[in-house]
Amino acid sequence: MVARPRWQWRLEGVDGGDVERPGSPVFLARFEAEQWLGEPWRARAGVGVRRVVLQHDGADLPPGIDLPTD
Repeated sequence: MVARPRWQWRLEGVDGGDVERPGSPVFLARFEAEQWLGEPWRARAGVGVRRVVLQHDGADLPPGIDLPTD
């Protein structure tokens, strides 16, 4: 069996701590993870997510992205 890379987003709240809900699904391709974030980012910002960090197999990939709070 071939191991596949796993991508997901770590979501941070106003206090800098991880936000458990809503959570990020796990993706097999980085493009899919980036597309997931790009579509409804306003909805995530609306429930308290202030920053997102892409993870590859559980390791953070800097830099993180600050979501606008308009």
